[in-house]
Amino acid sequence: MDNLAFPVPSWAECLNLMTIHGMLPNIREHSFAVMHVARFLGDALLEAGFELSLPLVTVGALLHDLGKTACLGTLNNHAEYGAVILEELRYPQVAQVVREHVHLYDDIADDRYFREAELVNYADKRVLHEQVVTLEDRFVDLKVRYGRTPEALVRINATESRARVLEEKLFASLAIGPGELLHLNHCRRTSWENCGWPSSPEANPRSGKSR
Repeated sequence: MDNLAFPVPSWAECLNLMTIHGMLPNIREHSFAVMHVARFLGDALLEAGFELSLPLVTVGALLHDLGKTACLGTLNNHAEYGAVILEELRYPQVAQVVREHVHLYDDIADDRYFREAELVNYADKRVLHEQVVTLEDRFVDLKVRYGRTPEALVRINATESRARVLEEKLFASLAIGPGELLHLNHCRRTSWENCGWPSSPEANPRSGKSR
């Protein structure tokens, strides 16, 4: 549905923000992969008749780790850090998607069946470094890297359970299964026109209207 309009930064502005905030190359590549998955899901859900802003999904995914480099080696919350940057730039809806990419909020007033933040949150859980993987593989890695205490493992297990519920919700509405996202690994950024992204940066709609 095409009646949603949110302010979103242009493609060039997104890339500039990545540069200004020192996004490391590996985080940048991870962000492109998450954007790829989120946009694919957004396209599929729009085709199925759900109300979403595809530009908000796309930009929210691309900038979801905007605050990560600055927070490395600190106790700062990188999702909140990135969200504050975007709020200061007057992109409140993008900020909220970034804020929720690790943990979704339960108290958001939105009557739609899907929110853009849900797609980005799920997409991030399906990308390990630069590769699209299963939820199982993603959380195995998270437990190895971050599950160093019993408390940390409890948190990761709870996040995994929520991700699986979200996966069921998403794919119950689609004619494809979670495994079909793995084919996105065969698409390169040089041929996004074959994978749900316009072939030229100028095709990225700044208005924020959904397709």
